[in-house]
Amino acid sequence: MNVTLRKKLHELAELSGREKKTAEFVSNYLQGLDPDEVVTGIGGHGVAAVFNGVEPGPGPRVLLRAELDALPIPEGAEFSYASKTPGVSHKCGHDGHMAIVLAVAEMLAARSIKKGSVVLLFQPAEEIGQGAGWVIEDEKFEDLKPDWVFGLHNLPGFPFGQVIMRRGVFASASVGLKVKLEGATSHAAEPHQGRSPAQAVAQAIQALSAVPQFQTALHEASKVTVIHARLGAPAFGTSPGEAEVMATLRAHRGDVLDRIKDKCMSMLQAIAMAENLKMESSWVEEFPSTVNHDDAVEYVEAAAEHLGMDIARQDVPFPWSEDFGNYTKNIRGAFWGLGAGLKHPALHHPNYDFPDDLLDRGASLFEEILRRVVGFEDRKVT
Repeated sequence: MNVTLRKKLHELAELSGREKKTAEFVSNYLQGLDPDEVVTGIGGHGVAAVFNGVEPGPGPRVLLRAELDALPIPEGAEFSYASKTPGVSHKCGHDGHMAIVLAVAEMLAARSIKKGSVVLLFQPAEEIGQGAGWVIEDEKFEDLKPDWVFGLHNLPGFPFGQVIMRRGVFASASVGLKVKLEGATSHAAEPHQGRSPAQAVAQAIQALSAVPQFQTALHEASKVTVIHARLGAPAFGTSPGEAEVMATLRAHRGDVLDRIKDKCMSMLQAIAMAENLKMESSWVEEFPSTVNHDDAVEYVEAAAEHLGMDIARQDVPFPWSEDFGNYTKNIRGAFWGLGAGLKHPALHHPNYDFPDDLLDRGASLFEEILRRVVGFEDRKVT
């Protein structure tokens, strides 16, 4: 049944912030399981189901997160359940993550929590780094705010079913930088009559790329990747008057990212001033570091060991980013990887598809974590 659910979710693939049909499907499915509460429209199209414990008095509240959104990547292989949204598909496996958490919902519908509560959150807009922030800022989250938060992500390139864990920083912080430079066009035969940003673009690309080498210490892992540059228009008779440069900044630690952000900005401003250009800049898709808490990691590792799952402890943080870090800023939590197979197509590859055999493993691990944090009654109390 969970495989059928996963494939249906795959068909519904929608971009970040536009997950209306996916959210409606998830909400309707959750309503059919009779939780204590279903909250919709949180942080946009977010959906949350609440299952309360049967014992009176306060208890821990645990939040499990899945992601609603897909990517602007066309299907690269033929599936009977291919995405029905042109140019959009679940190439990060969020369809699988949702199916795993829906399986947990099915379990909670059959087994009552002893004390406290469990919140199953289906979050929008993870891929653009904004969804978690939108959820946290939504006033509806005040009534859902947990004591513990847990999440997972399938990881191709690791042995199938392996649990990949790390204490402290699990995934890196990152942010996108957009810079627009404006001068003045002129005839290509008389570039001195205008103000071309050509030299500024060349200098900006070199300066940005050199920041990690010259502005951070050896132990402060960071990277600046120029991902796009555009200069003027393809008109041989015109010297350009405007340009755009875009880059992605990454660092394991948030304080290092802040430092290289400041350095990049000061260098770009100096370049623009020297070339007599106007400059506009903006920061987009900002992801904080995803930092795991030791006590939450212990819950995950104990659960995985109990289930006989192989555990790999990552030596260094992953270079990619996850907006789950917005939760662990202020809530005890842990995020981990679940191996999708050594030869499985990589995340965001056109031929990627979530491996359905991971569904039961992911759901079982979440269930065992919940058993340790909130406990279960043998049967659902009606």
